[in-house]
Amino acid sequence: MTTQPYLSALFSLEDRVALVTGGSSGIGRAVAGALARAGASVVVVARKEVELTATVEELKADGCRAAWVSADLGTRDGVRAAAEEAVKAFGEPDILVNSAGVNLRPPMGELAEDVWDTTMAVNLEAPFLLGQRFGPGMAERGYGRIIHITSQQAHRAFVQSGAYGVSKGGLESLARSQAEAWSPYGVTCNTLVPGFVMTPLNARLANDPEKVAALAARTMVGRNGLAEDFEGAAVFLASHASAYVTGQSIFVDGGLSVH
Repeated sequence: MTTQPYLSALFSLEDRVALVTGGSSGIGRAVAGALARAGASVVVVARKEVELTATVEELKADGCRAAWVSADLGTRDGVRAAAEEAVKAFGEPDILVNSAGVNLRPPMGELAEDVWDTTMAVNLEAPFLLGQRFGPGMAERGYGRIIHITSQQAHRAFVQSGAYGVSKGGLESLARSQAEAWSPYGVTCNTLVPGFVMTPLNARLANDPEKVAALAARTMVGRNGLAEDFEGAAVFLASHASAYVTGQSIFVDGGLSVH
C-alpha cells in the first residue's frame, strides 16, 4: 500500500465545504489556507474587504476554491446575513471554524457594559448562532466538523483576562454542548487552544519585547506561536482522521500550559 491513498483517506477534504470566520488574518487565515489546500472549498468571513480579497486571491492562485463574505459578526442580524450569503458560494458547509474574535481587555474595574456586550457578541454568540444554523444540517447529512479557536484565558486568568477570558471559557463549554447534541450523528465539535501567537489580535502585547520573551520562555519549545502552527491540527480536526475526537480542548501552545 502506498502512503498517498492512505493519507488521502484520512486527511483529504476533497468535496467538503468549509466556512471560516476571521479567516482573513492571523490563525483564521492560516486555517482557511490549510483547509483549502487539503481540498475543501472555503468561504472566508470577516470584516475588511481588502484583507478578504487578498486572502481569497492567494488561495485561488494556488488552485484552491475560495470565496469571501464581508460581514459584521457583532450583531445577530449580521451573523444570520453572513451565514446565508456564505452558502451561496459552494452550498451548505461540512466544516465550520469560528476564529473571529475581539480582544478588548480593560482592567476589570473599568470593564464597561459595552465592552462586555461586544466581546460576548463576537466571541461567543456568533459561534452559537452559526452552530445553530449549520449544526443540524451537518447532523442530518451524517458528517460535520465544528472547530472553535479559544485561548489560554479559557483555563487560567492572566494579562487582564476580563470579558475575553469569560467569552473563551464559554466557547469551550459551547463546544462540549454541541458535541453532546450532534456527535451521535457524525458531527464532532472541538476547540483549538493557542498559547501566545504573533498575530494582529495580540498586537498590543507583541509590542512589549520583555513580555514576549517571558512568554516564549514559559513554553517547552522555546518560542511563541505562529499562525501556521495551527494548520495541521485544523486539517486533522476537519478530516475523517478525527472521527472519534469530540468535545475536546486541544492545546497548540508549545507546552506553555503544562510548563
